[in-house]
Amino acid sequence: MTVVAQVLVALVALLHLGFLTLEMVLWTKPAGRQVFGLDRDFAEQTKALAANQGLYNGFLAAGLVWGLVRDDTATMVFFLLCVVVAGVFGAITVSRTILVVQALPAVLALGAVLLAA
Repeated sequence: MTVVAQVLVALVALLHLGFLTLEMVLWTKPAGRQVFGLDRDFAEQTKALAANQGLYNGFLAAGLVWGLVRDDTATMVFFLLCVVVAGVFGAITVSRTILVVQALPAVLALGAVLLAA
């Protein structure tokens, strides 16, 4: 595996740890509400849903780290594909920004991993 592929996979994992933090910890805080454009009442009403979403992002990050630690291309490909699918779905259902923030980094990492295989 090339260093570029490893760095890109690690970046995607770090992004998902950041999403976990935003959704599980900061959702109702001013910083989290600002990132997502939420008012206080809506953030409070949806904090359980956001925490659930954050947990899934944590699982994606854990899978990518697991693949990196084991140097397991198949594991990295699987979790990167999961991220791409989640990013495309999010872009269709929530905001096109998700395509750039979530799916694009995963596509770049996936390409680097497959080129290195």
